[in-house]
Amino acid sequence: MDQLPKCDANYVPLTPINFLTRAAKVYGNRLSVVYEGIHFTWQQTYDRCLRLADSLRSFNISKNDVVSVLAPNIPALYEMHFAVPMAGGVINAINTRLNPNHVATILRHSEAKVLFVDYQFVQVARQALQILVTGESIPFKSALPSVVLIDDIESPTGAIFGEWEYEQLVRKGNPGYIPYEVQDEWDPIALNYTSGTTSEPKGVVYSHRGVFLGSLGVIIGWEMASEPVYMWSLPMFHCNGWTFAWGIAARGGTNVCLRNTTAKDMYRNIAQHGVTHMCCAPVVFNILLEAKPEERREITSPVQLLAGGAPPPASLLEKMKPLGFHVSHTYGLTEVGPALVCEWQAKWNNLPSQDQSKIMARQGINSVALAHMDVKDLNTMINVPRDGKTMGEVVLKGSTVMKGYFKNPKATAEAFKNGWFATGDIGVIHPDGYLEIKDRSKDVIISGGENISSVELESVLYSHPRVLEAAVVAMPHPVWGESPCAFLAIKKNSDGKSDDLIEADIIAYCRTKLPHYMVPKKVEFIPELPKTSTGKIQKFQLRELARNFVVSETFPTEKSGQVNANTEIQGRQAQPARLASSRL
Repeated sequence: MDQLPKCDANYVPLTPINFLTRAAKVYGNRLSVVYEGIHFTWQQTYDRCLRLADSLRSFNISKNDVVSVLAPNIPALYEMHFAVPMAGGVINAINTRLNPNHVATILRHSEAKVLFVDYQFVQVARQALQILVTGESIPFKSALPSVVLIDDIESPTGAIFGEWEYEQLVRKGNPGYIPYEVQDEWDPIALNYTSGTTSEPKGVVYSHRGVFLGSLGVIIGWEMASEPVYMWSLPMFHCNGWTFAWGIAARGGTNVCLRNTTAKDMYRNIAQHGVTHMCCAPVVFNILLEAKPEERREITSPVQLLAGGAPPPASLLEKMKPLGFHVSHTYGLTEVGPALVCEWQAKWNNLPSQDQSKIMARQGINSVALAHMDVKDLNTMINVPRDGKTMGEVVLKGSTVMKGYFKNPKATAEAFKNGWFATGDIGVIHPDGYLEIKDRSKDVIISGGENISSVELESVLYSHPRVLEAAVVAMPHPVWGESPCAFLAIKKNSDGKSDDLIEADIIAYCRTKLPHYMVPKKVEFIPELPKTSTGKIQKFQLRELARNFVVSETFPTEKSGQVNANTEIQGRQAQPARLASSRL
């Protein structure tokens, strides 16, 4: 059998470009992209991508050249996910929430050859390019990227910026263009930058093979059938929309593009287009839940919602059900895309609703495209017991894992140490093999030798009817070394006030649901939690604040308002104050 070689007939490199080619042939007359009054079919999208790819070649785009784009979820950004690799290039979708300095850093590091800019972000792009020219610390040595403006396709503004306008490039391109033929499925297709929540942003490189397999893996795990109507509530700059920028074409679906993810726009598009699927981070749950009555529209058919980005508290999942959203949970990172899905099992259908929500909040099992997922003690590389209690670091292995960090061999080698990709997330494995994230490794609180999961504590806080946002970090404690400090944003009451809720109320609530050592020793109320440009809570800022807080020897309780610190010693052995060197 070893004498049977690969040949053109039995071996073709895997690439998601073929999803579009197939969609044009099989689903040619179906709607591919909808954006307000603009509608395209899959045949039209295919033709537009061919034209754009041909025009990109006029910019001398060749293998491994980066094409950056700064745009919201509009048709142009969707088309570029196919057109750029069809021209042989690598797409770099830039986070639209970044400031000019960050954008300039990405353009410098990626050495982007062309920069596409939506009209809304012209000022940011102009300042970023100016920084490249006049930057004090690191002068820009390469040629500045060619600039292409993306005007609004439905209502052009007439804005002028750069050498070309997007639709001009589409019109002038050759519809008979023959796409770049991928010779090696290991070739790069996308460059995405990490959010930098725990370190400096790094450039993550995806391969054609990884994206092809990853797209199919999440589609299978989510049980997405053919002809879905998918609403783009998740930014395409998030891991290329968790690879759905390519995956929807594989299902012959319709992409409903949104320039803004407001409650009004989301509800309106769901009702107008019969949306069947959407993805988002749990922060979007609050946008939908807090919508005003005039912004809501009745959801007549369940919307399948894939949540990720942060562990969704079970209480939030419970609140989404009555609105018409059926939530599934996925887990991933920029380095791997959506790697795990909490695949639902029929045996859970008879469980009480709250128990179902707790299971839905788990991160789940590795997709069929990811070879291995486990939780290990990184010091010994031994798997933790599958008891749902013993914590370790989540590690992954498989073809959907990134090629590596662009221009950073040291970080790449560190990430792939011991033959696994170490995620930096702390979790447990339940007896059924399902993963549950407990924390980021640096966010686990070590109190008197006890590990406290900030995620678990946050989940309890979110179950309080008045809590809108919650984050828990470690703060110094004179006895236990560390103790939990909760930062909360509170919903206003019927009188429009939020100052009626006090620290003792929250602590009393937590005492009814948690062991006393896990209860926050301080609760700080703030109008809004600080977030990164991708919507993740910036815990490092909160840790800086908590570092200066002082915990006295007494703590408030629900009855007297005070309790002696010795009460906390009951049930666990007092230990010297210490800060743990290991978060495992």
